[in-house]
Amino acid sequence: MKFFNLLKKELAELLNVQTLISLVVAMGLLMIMGNVMTDTIEDAVKQEYTVTICDRDKTEFTADMIETLRGYGAKVTEITDESEDYAQLLANADKESLVIIPQGFSEAVENGESPEIISVARMKSAAMMSNMSNSNSGAESLISRCVSDVFSASAGLTPEDVQLINNPVSIKSHTVISDKSADVSADMVMSKVMMQNMILPVIVFVLIMMTSQGLMSGISNEKIDKTLETLLSAPVSRTAILGSKMLAATIVAMLQAVCFMFGFSSMMSGATEEATADLAGSIAAQITPIDEALEKLGLTLGMGDYILVGVQLFLTIMICLCLSLVLGSLVNDAKQTQTMIMPLMFGAMIPYMISMLADINTLPMAIRIFVYAIPFTHTFSAIPNLMFDNMTIFYIGLAYQVVIFAVCLFFALRLFKSDKILTATLNFGQKSKYKKSSKKA
Repeated sequence: MKFFNLLKKELAELLNVQTLISLVVAMGLLMIMGNVMTDTIEDAVKQEYTVTICDRDKTEFTADMIETLRGYGAKVTEITDESEDYAQLLANADKESLVIIPQGFSEAVENGESPEIISVARMKSAAMMSNMSNSNSGAESLISRCVSDVFSASAGLTPEDVQLINNPVSIKSHTVISDKSADVSADMVMSKVMMQNMILPVIVFVLIMMTSQGLMSGISNEKIDKTLETLLSAPVSRTAILGSKMLAATIVAMLQAVCFMFGFSSMMSGATEEATADLAGSIAAQITPIDEALEKLGLTLGMGDYILVGVQLFLTIMICLCLSLVLGSLVNDAKQTQTMIMPLMFGAMIPYMISMLADINTLPMAIRIFVYAIPFTHTFSAIPNLMFDNMTIFYIGLAYQVVIFAVCLFFALRLFKSDKILTATLNFGQKSKYKKSSKKA
C-alpha cells in the first residue's frame, strides 16, 4: 500500500498539468506540420504543368507550340512584357516563375539550330518545400518535346522512331533482399523504408532527453530542497521509494512515446502521402504496388517484431532512468542539471545521427564497436535489423542492453540504499552545499 501511495505521489509530480499541456501541444504541432507539408506537396503536384509564358517571338510556330503545350495538359498563362529586369518582370506578372521565348526562336528551329529559352524562377527561401512549386521544369521539358517533334519531322522520323531513340531500353526493375525478390525499383523501396524508419529514432531521441531531464531534475531538486532526506527517513523501504520513482517515470515515458509516435506518424504520412501517391500512380501499371512489394521482400514487421522493438525501447528507457538517477544524485545545485545531462545527450545523439545517415553494420569495425558500445544504439537500429534479418546482431544487442540495465540498476540501488545519495556530489573543486550546511550545524 505504501508503494502505491509513493507511486501516486511520483506520478502526480511527473504527470502534472504542464506536462499534459506540453504533450497535447507537441502532438498538435506535429499534426499541423503534417497538414502544412501535405498542402505544400499537393500544390507542387498540381502546379507541375502550370506555366506562365512570355512569347517575344510571336510567330505561328510559337503559337502552335503553346497550343501543343495545352494539348499535353499544361495550363498556360500568356503575358506580354519586354522588360529585361527579370525581378520586375515577375513582379509585374505577379508570378513566381515564367518561361520567356526570345525573338529568333522560330528562326533558329527552322535553321536546324538549337533554340534558346529563358527560364525565370523566384527563390523564396532555402527551404526545400517552399521552392517545390517552381513549375518551369515541366514546361521546359514540354517545350523541348515540341522542338524535338519539329526536328524529327524534318529528318523524316516518325513519333515511334523518336520514342525509340529517346527510350532505347525498356527497364523492368527488380529488388532482391536475401532470397526474396519483387518487381519494384530499389529507389521506391528505399524511400518507403526510410520514411518508416525515421519515426522510431526521433521518438527514442526525444524520450531519452525528456525522461532523463525529468527524473534528473526531480532527484536533484529533492536533494537540494532536503525533501529527499525526509522521504528516506520515513518508515518505507528505500527499494520501494526507488521503484516508485522509476515506475512513475516509465509510465510517463510510455505515455510520451505513444503521443509522439502518433504525432510523428501523422506528420510523416502527411509529408509523403501526396508525393508517394503521385509517383506510384504514374507507374502503377508497370510494377507491383509498393506495400505488396515490401511484404514480398519481407520488409514488413509483424506483431512479434513490434513486441521486440518495444522491449528494446523499454530497456533503453530503464537504462536512461538508472543513469539519470545516479547523475541526478551528483548534482549540487540546479545549474549543474544541464551539465550532468550532457553524457546522456551525446550518448543518444551519436547513434541517432549515424542511424539517420548510414547503416551502422557497414561502418568500419572500430567505429562499429564504439557505436554499438552505446546501449541506446541498439534501439535506434532495431527496425532495420529486424527488416533485413540481422537477427544475431539484434539479439546480441538485446542481451547487451539487459546486461547494461542490470549493471546500472545495481549501482542505482546501491547508491539509493546508502547515505551517499544525500552526500554524493560532482562539484569540480567546489564544496558541496550539503557538506557546508553540515559543518555550520
